[in-house]
Amino acid sequence: MNNLYRTGFVVLSLLAFGCNAPKENELSQVSSRPVFNPNPTGAYLSPEESMKTMHLPEGYRLELVASEPMIKEPVAIAWDGNARMYVAEMLTYMQDADASGEQEPISRISLLEDTDNDGKMDKSTIFIDSLLLPRLLQCVNDELLVNETNSITIHSYRDTDGDGKADVKKVVYKNDKYDVNDANMEHQRSGLDWNLDNWMYVTYEPVRFRYTNGTMQVDTIISGGGGQWGVAHDNYGRIYYSRAGGEIPALGFQINPVYGTLDFADQYSAAFAEVWPIIATPDVQGGPKRLRPDVTLNHFTAACGQSIFRGDRLPPDFVGDYIVCEPVARAVRRAKVINQNGKVKLENAYQRQEFIASSDMNFRPVNTATGPDGNLYIIDMHRGIIQQGNWTKPGSFLREKIDSIGLAKNTGHGRIYRVVHDSYKPGPKPNMLKEPSASLLSHLDHPNGWWRDEAQKSIITRGDKSVIPALRKMAVGEHGFFSRKPSHLARIHALWTLEGLEAIDKTILYKTLKDEHPQVRRTAVWISEPFLEKNDEEMIQKVGGLANDADHDVRVQLLLSLYNSKSEKAKAIIKEVLENNSDNEMLVASKVALDKNEGVRTYGKKLGKLAQSDRELILKGAATFKSVCASCHGADGKGIAIGGTNMPAPPLAGSKRLAFVEKNTAARILLHGLSGPVDGKSYTSIMPAMEANSDEWIASVLSYIRYEFGGAAPRQPGHIPGMAAAATDKAAGFTTRAELSPVVTPEEVKKLREESAGRNKTWTLEELADKSKQETAMQAQ
Repeated sequence: MNNLYRTGFVVLSLLAFGCNAPKENELSQVSSRPVFNPNPTGAYLSPEESMKTMHLPEGYRLELVASEPMIKEPVAIAWDGNARMYVAEMLTYMQDADASGEQEPISRISLLEDTDNDGKMDKSTIFIDSLLLPRLLQCVNDELLVNETNSITIHSYRDTDGDGKADVKKVVYKNDKYDVNDANMEHQRSGLDWNLDNWMYVTYEPVRFRYTNGTMQVDTIISGGGGQWGVAHDNYGRIYYSRAGGEIPALGFQINPVYGTLDFADQYSAAFAEVWPIIATPDVQGGPKRLRPDVTLNHFTAACGQSIFRGDRLPPDFVGDYIVCEPVARAVRRAKVINQNGKVKLENAYQRQEFIASSDMNFRPVNTATGPDGNLYIIDMHRGIIQQGNWTKPGSFLREKIDSIGLAKNTGHGRIYRVVHDSYKPGPKPNMLKEPSASLLSHLDHPNGWWRDEAQKSIITRGDKSVIPALRKMAVGEHGFFSRKPSHLARIHALWTLEGLEAIDKTILYKTLKDEHPQVRRTAVWISEPFLEKNDEEMIQKVGGLANDADHDVRVQLLLSLYNSKSEKAKAIIKEVLENNSDNEMLVASKVALDKNEGVRTYGKKLGKLAQSDRELILKGAATFKSVCASCHGADGKGIAIGGTNMPAPPLAGSKRLAFVEKNTAARILLHGLSGPVDGKSYTSIMPAMEANSDEWIASVLSYIRYEFGGAAPRQPGHIPGMAAAATDKAAGFTTRAELSPVVTPEEVKKLREESAGRNKTWTLEELADKSKQETAMQAQ
């Protein structure tokens, strides 16, 4: 299942896109090729020693921002409006190869400050203590929003007396029905990225959040959440996910997930999926097939912590580039983001090399971010083991490497670096927390995207209506208090700030629909959706004037935004756009994605004949499948391959293991995993054991995939050739004909779990076939 299959790291197991093609010299080799280390050790290196092992292109270097003992096991960072850094530290993550004590609530969030403005943190306080592996961070003015492992709840924390420690805590989001999330740590949310559209996006959960009046509003993402560890956005609100479990370094960035799921097989090439360590990397989950002859990782297996660089203190050609970590390779990838007729593609910025590569075995980059100073930040968990305990069990290939190299010895460390360039000095620190809203307006035109985002977020969450007149002038390009016309980015942020203040009106939209910059026009279409969904004929007519816009992104957004309107005029515009762009892959595919999304929206009708408890179990499994499993098996169960690579996992649609009477076989696979060829084909990953999840979790996923992709139930006695009716029913696990249902109950899972309690290895198809024959024979007697 989407993460269920994997051959590499299960990341943390917890755990302005470019509009032009890259210049010829951008896709080049790093100036000096590093020396390859074929025999690395797991020895601990100090920050200074470790930095000497880092290789970056000419002109770039790393500076140490923070390290142990100030921080330990860092996994995510967030800055408040004054550039104080909050660091989530998972202090119990894989402290040994058996994950001992992992569920103890002793993790923390530290608050770091740079008091002398030299770029290095010199003051540290424990802002929140006694947490269970904190996963999500987002600063909102003087509040910090936090989510912990095993819970859906999000809390807000504040420090009211200025001592650097939180003293006020309140719930801002809670779902009593799903409050306890006991899924494997790796299959839980991360992110909470405040996007340009004023919604916060996370991984896994099929929802997005909007912070309003001190609480979180929730909006459903119909086709499910995406990604695994990390969420990022670009200057124009495009969301980027990554999926370590599916060995996918980037996905979900073609359209906003609320419109559906859209990825292209060629959105990056097979060459892009390859990684280029400068060190032997034998500690991979999946064994030798994951390694080249020189024992280096041969492709992404732990992609995580991605970001789009939006700062102003690296060379201009860096702005808009995609950055993603690969901690198993001890590397960080830099990619060019290329817009081709509305379809986005990625290319490595260097030929057969990485932007950052280290020969320190403990270098484990897990997150990246653009900082307030305009530079790129790298979060290094700096440890020996990066894979979670499900993948390090005794007897596994990975465990042997961990033990032989001594990787379990290296825990309790952590570093945060910033990437700087010889030609640029870091920018000044902001002081936004006390800055008047009127002063924040100027930051909406700042060259550093972090400043623009923070100013927009601060103005909205303050709810200060006094700035609305100035925002209206900025949105339409009037100088206002600027000495020049606001940039197109300032105009876009002004529009979204007005939207967040509920101050958008048709007059502003009509003007900005005619803006000279296509991304402003696209933004105006996007923001007009509340009017379009209400079938406002005047607004539909205005946006329809862009049906033949010269820019592909504008036309795609027009299709996305008009889709849900019931107006005949809107339908006519959509028809016109599609007919005039029948040869445009992006537009055609977007329409298909929208149609599928609408099908999911009405999916419940197919469940009407089932008992309510069965429907609930299947629907819960559907949400899990879409957010956890689809990245490997495909949303349609037909498998997935991006970048010209082989499928990471076999298709589920039509699988023999989902035949109606094979309930126990499917349950055993999900509980203990599956290895070896499947129906004569080999896949890039193995199916790991999911027994760490609850019986209900296992049952819900099985029920959904049997319902959606499995074989039909026997319709009459003896429907299965060669079997009596009673044997058929018993083999299927039912006692009466009335119980013929695709549903697998938690009780049935519990029974199978107890039966195989001592098993510590994956199944093979041969073993499962023998098991099935034995059960059928016994039940037929």
